[in-house]
Amino acid sequence: MPLSGNPARPVHKGRNGNKSDSELNSKINPAQTASGGDIVKYVIAALLAVGGLFVWFWFSAPDRAAQLGSWAPQLRGLAVAAGLVAGTLVFLASAKGREVREFLSESRFELRKVVWPTRQETTRMTWVVIAVVVILSLILAGFDFFVQKAIQWFLGR
Repeated sequence: MPLSGNPARPVHKGRNGNKSDSELNSKINPAQTASGGDIVKYVIAALLAVGGLFVWFWFSAPDRAAQLGSWAPQLRGLAVAAGLVAGTLVFLASAKGREVREFLSESRFELRKVVWPTRQETTRMTWVVIAVVVILSLILAGFDFFVQKAIQWFLGR
């Protein structure tokens, strides 16, 4: 009996006896529509972000900025930041927000698998890049010089 639970569909095994790489890496996501609650969350998140921007522009006029006192620029910036943070938190409570959190979690997990170069390898490769850039720029400068001289010679005749 196949392991997949569907007797008509055989389980493809990879080199090590597990599911194949293509089967592990592919997710079949049916088309999903946003629920009514999610749409409300999207609207609230957008209104919070726009509200923060509205405060920024509303209090940019000198007479309205005087109402806030000497802290006007800082309070305006705080209003924008608070609106964006609150909007983001409301968005993260929606279905798409859960997908974003899951994606970020999986990305963080994958980043743990990365083998980062050592400081010595990084320094060595940086010098290689610098040398290649210098050599290529000298070659291009030489081509430019010869093309310029050829055009001057041609136009001078």
